[in-house]
Order: sequence, then structure tokens, then C-alpha cells
Amino acid sequence: MNMHPTVKAARIAGAWYLLLVVTSLFSFIYDNSVVVSGNATATAHNILSSETLYRVSIVFLLLAGVVFILLVRALYTLLSRVNRSQAWLMVTFALVSIPISFVGALFQFAAVTFMHGASFISGFNQSQLDALGMAFLNLSTQLANVNSIFFGLWLLPFGALVYASGFIPRIFGVLLIINCFAYLAISLVAMLNVPPPYSTVFQAVVLLPQAAGELSIMAWLLIKGARVQAMEASAARPHPAVGSR
Repeated sequence: MNMHPTVKAARIAGAWYLLLVVTSLFSFIYDNSVVVSGNATATAHNILSSETLYRVSIVFLLLAGVVFILLVRALYTLLSRVNRSQAWLMVTFALVSIPISFVGALFQFAAVTFMHGASFISGFNQSQLDALGMAFLNLSTQLANVNSIFFGLWLLPFGALVYASGFIPRIFGVLLIINCFAYLAISLVAMLNVPPPYSTVFQAVVLLPQAAGELSIMAWLLIKGARVQAMEASAARPHPAVGSR
């Protein structure tokens, strides 16, 4: 197929984006289904009764980090010609978040190790082991709340690049920027420990803007790729001579 290089680069980025969404959602949904807030014993029971699936969810979290690297590399290839400085800023914010995600996965492995009970921690009874495991799960959650800052910040230069690109509709750039501030707001609410009635309502309100930006740009890149006609029209447009007004 004689596919335009920019369209090909865009669709590759879209494919990585889709894989990122799938791997991240599996880990997120499963983790939320097994953790019982404030009940270490019930949480330990849920995890140990399906320990293999729990470990698979952690592997998916690690896989999502690797896919995120490949996605950001593909987006840099696609958008660096628009503005190299902003593209590097996008890459920087994204790459900072990945080691934080890996540390969070390490905490999740530590949690199941304590709950399972290893020989080197035989001095603790099961209730204490469950409580230690729950503490590591809480640390993982707090780390994810902090990481939401970078999950949001990388979308700001990404959205600006999309808006200025000319070969992707500007509306997606606007949605990505809104998506950025939704992530930042969710992170702030979590770190301020806003009580559940208010935090639950807030999360429901920002759910749509949080998802709209990334899901819409993913679909566009995967299906459409780029507007070749707009690119060709921009390239064919005569540029004013140096010094002309």
C-alpha cells in the first residue's frame, strides 16, 4: 500500500495508544475489584483466592509502562516536526511517569508477598501480615495519585502540538488540554483527601473530560491517521519572502 509516511506514523501511534488503553484498563479494573477499602482481611482474601490473576494484572501494569515508552516515541516521530521543543517536553513528562508506575507495581508485589506469608516474616501473625500488605497497597494507590500529575502534564504539550499540527483536527488538541487539567484536578482531590461524598461526585463530573481527549485522539490516529490534503495544501502554499511585510 502506498500510504503517506505521516499517515503511517499516525496509525502506528494509534495502535500503540490502543494497546496502552487495553493493558492499563485491565490492571485498573482488576485492582479496584479486589481491594476492599479499610478491610485488610477481606482484601487479602480476594487477592489470595485469585493470586495468579492478581499477578497477571501487575504484569499488565508493567507492560503498559513499556507500551507507553513506544507510544511516546511514535508520537515524537509524528509531531516533532511541528515543534521540537514541545515534543521533547511531552516526552520528558511521559518518561518521568514510567519509573513511578514501576515502583507502584513493586509495592503491589510486596503486598501479595506479605499477605501470602513468606518464611522470612514468620514472626508476624496473619492479621499483621494482611495489614502490612494493605499498607503497601495504600502506598501504591498514593503513588498512582502522585503519578496522575505526570499523566496530566504530558497531555499539555501533546495537545498543543496536535492543535498546531494542521494535519490533525484542532478539536483533539483542545480535548487533550482539557484532559490534562482533569488529571491534575483528580490528583489534587486525592492528595487533599477530600471526603468520599464530594470526591465521588467530583470524579463522576470529570470522568468524561478525563477520557474524551485520549480516547478520541486514539481513535482518530488509528482510523484516519492524518489529513493528507491539509498537509499538501500547507506545503504548496507560497511563503512570503524574507523581509516582506
